[in-house]
Amino acid sequence: MAILHSAPRFTHIEGLEATLSDAMGDALIAAHDEHGELIFHVRREGIAAVLRMLRDEHEYQQLMEIAGVDYPGREERFEVVYMLLSVTRNNRIMLKVRASEDTPVPTATQIWPNAGWLEREVFDMFGVLFDGNTDLRRILTDYGFEGHPFRKDFPLTGYVELRYSEDEKRVVYEPVQLAQDLRQFDFLSPWEGADYTLPGDEKATTPPVAEPKVTEKTQDTGAGAKTDAKADDKVSNGSPAEKDSGDDRTPPPEPTEDRPDREPREGKTVDTAPATRPDKDAE
Repeated sequence: MAILHSAPRFTHIEGLEATLSDAMGDALIAAHDEHGELIFHVRREGIAAVLRMLRDEHEYQQLMEIAGVDYPGREERFEVVYMLLSVTRNNRIMLKVRASEDTPVPTATQIWPNAGWLEREVFDMFGVLFDGNTDLRRILTDYGFEGHPFRKDFPLTGYVELRYSEDEKRVVYEPVQLAQDLRQFDFLSPWEGADYTLPGDEKATTPPVAEPKVTEKTQDTGAGAKTDAKADDKVSNGSPAEKDSGDDRTPPPEPTEDRPDREPREGKTVDTAPATRPDKDAE
């Protein structure tokens, strides 16, 4: 039985886009509605003032998340996405700013304290700098980690790997060495329809045979009466080993059960009584 809630998942507020766009003024680049949520593209230098204005004047009390996105083809390759929630209006909005590796984004730690950890995560995964964050350290990767794992040009295997060294009795870092090349699959159509040949699949480019060989008839398989007549012939007939051996073959040994009792050696006695079996005695 479905449980109905009186409050919707989020509220569509009529005229909200125009209201917030006017409030942002020159700091706003563009705004649009996507999947039921408003998205605002804001200039990087004005993001802190816009976030404070949304919190104090438009009831967006909570900063839910700060995420990063990487577009390597862009001049400013990174996007920093802020997700805000209005508890009183039951409404969510997103704000996006662009940044590059050497253009810091103003920090939001003076507006929401939880922005400290969220900015550290974006810095750790993407390498985006946040101006004014006094504790901008890595938060998810290990000490001494090199690179930023969520960048599109970061290798899937990383740059270094760690293992425990029995010789040094500690964990050591070493460059990654792959036993074979990492195959990149076309996940849209991995087995057919790709416009390239995967290593080892060169036979796929061989043109088809004009007349394929089939085994629909007995004569195509090699079976039949002629084959059955040769089935009893020894495979070794006429072989060099059989010619060299000739007919003087060593006869098989006689069964030991039918041999007479041997004469005892000097100084030894032999019990000539037949051995009895326990199972026979029991019978």
